[in-house]
Amino acid sequence: MSDTTITFLILGVVIAVFVWDKLPVAIVAIGVATSLWATGVLTLEQALAGFGDPSVLFIASLFVVAAALEETGVTTWAGQRLIAGAGDSRARMLALTMLACAALTALITPNGAVAALLPVVVVMAVRLKRAPSQLLIPLAFAAHAGSMLVLTASPVNVVVSEAADDAGVGAFSFFEFALVGVPLLVGTIVLVLVLGERLLPVREPQTMRRDFSTHARTLVEQYRLEERADALLTRGQGLAEVVIPPRSELIGEAAFPGMVTDSGDLVVLAVQRREEEIAGETALEAGDTLLLRGTWGALDYHLEDPDVLVVDEPREIRRQVVPLGLGAKRALLALAGMVLLLATGIAPPAIAGLAAACAIVLAGVLSVEQAYRGIQWTTVILVAGMIPLSTAMTITGAAQQLADGLVDVVGGWGPHALVLGLVLLVFVLGQLISNMATALIVIPIAISAAAELDVSAKPVLMAVCVAAAAAFLTPVATPANLMVLEPGGYRFGDYWKLGGALIVLFGIVAVLLVPAIWSF
Repeated sequence: MSDTTITFLILGVVIAVFVWDKLPVAIVAIGVATSLWATGVLTLEQALAGFGDPSVLFIASLFVVAAALEETGVTTWAGQRLIAGAGDSRARMLALTMLACAALTALITPNGAVAALLPVVVVMAVRLKRAPSQLLIPLAFAAHAGSMLVLTASPVNVVVSEAADDAGVGAFSFFEFALVGVPLLVGTIVLVLVLGERLLPVREPQTMRRDFSTHARTLVEQYRLEERADALLTRGQGLAEVVIPPRSELIGEAAFPGMVTDSGDLVVLAVQRREEEIAGETALEAGDTLLLRGTWGALDYHLEDPDVLVVDEPREIRRQVVPLGLGAKRALLALAGMVLLLATGIAPPAIAGLAAACAIVLAGVLSVEQAYRGIQWTTVILVAGMIPLSTAMTITGAAQQLADGLVDVVGGWGPHALVLGLVLLVFVLGQLISNMATALIVIPIAISAAAELDVSAKPVLMAVCVAAAAAFLTPVATPANLMVLEPGGYRFGDYWKLGGALIVLFGIVAVLLVPAIWSF
């Protein structure tokens, strides 16, 4: 069996397994790399090269930057501005939400932007008495459109740009994507405003996120505190309610309002037993509730103690009520430095991203452990594992054979027909498997087909990039789509209704506008 045949078999199995959706995608990606080595298609170095690829390191660093912006309250600040600007207007709320998501996507990728803004938008829906289902699919779709604004907005952009450079037509510059990204974003917002209310369901999710906007006032009333509510939750200090569980080692320990805990980090503001306040010293019993105050860091650290049960996670409270918290300026400076390096071309993307991630850790914005937790390792491993398949398709001639077949079918109709054929291929694959996996599969086909027709690979690759961003029809097409499924109370069939209109828009831009900007 030839290496080309083996590569096609592995490709077919990968697509089938992705569509089957029963195995973790990270395991599938690792299986791709190891299968290509085990069958002798690639050497060990080639099969594992994706795990050291610069684009993979860059993608991982972007997740660290996104985690820093969320952890320091930058996204909370953005959400508060959204709520203040939206008022009661549905159109204004949708437009502002989608613009904010697209802008954030341009900095920290679609997955990071949706993850950061999802809790903000759900809380906004609760406060404004709107169904989250009317807001969350537009949020995900705005992230798709925003992914075409700048180089760093999507891992797909990075891979496509490097492919263009490898093909000898030059990499895309940092802001070059905006030539199609801006029309896509404007068109997406217009279509959502015009069609969204009719095509999106009005449905409540099974569970609603808590709204902590009045949390401090609630605690003041419940525990009859004398302090002002706005003085209790600040950039440096927070509150936490804990319950003494059965068999806790704290049962029998003395406690009273105003005491400092043994660690010296927390102060007991109030003690309640069966909802009655205890003013003096008491021996703690199972079921007692304590209100603790301390720095946010101290609360996060000490409340992991198994001897107490936390009522509301301090981190969740902080992310909702403390905008631009400690470290926000340092996080924004690291982000600005990364964007500057990328925009000027002073450093390669991987170096710029790693420098920003290291600066965030060294500046104390995130600990090393928090940085690790912020990385979406599934996405990183998916990209690293699928890169060898793209390599195998190129070196075995599999991509060339597919390109020959595509050229045989549409080549006589000119380069626009070739682009249309590639776009339709991406549209089909991109709804069934991840858009990153789709791009890595189609990129070598696109380069070979462009060479066979003797046209520039640049417009062909940009069209593939636009089509890969149009993963609108199913919740499994992208992590951003999947993230909003449960919070929005959506079903599988809710996506294609509005997504169908948007995919037509992206197809028109890919086939007609892209070649008008980057000539064949």
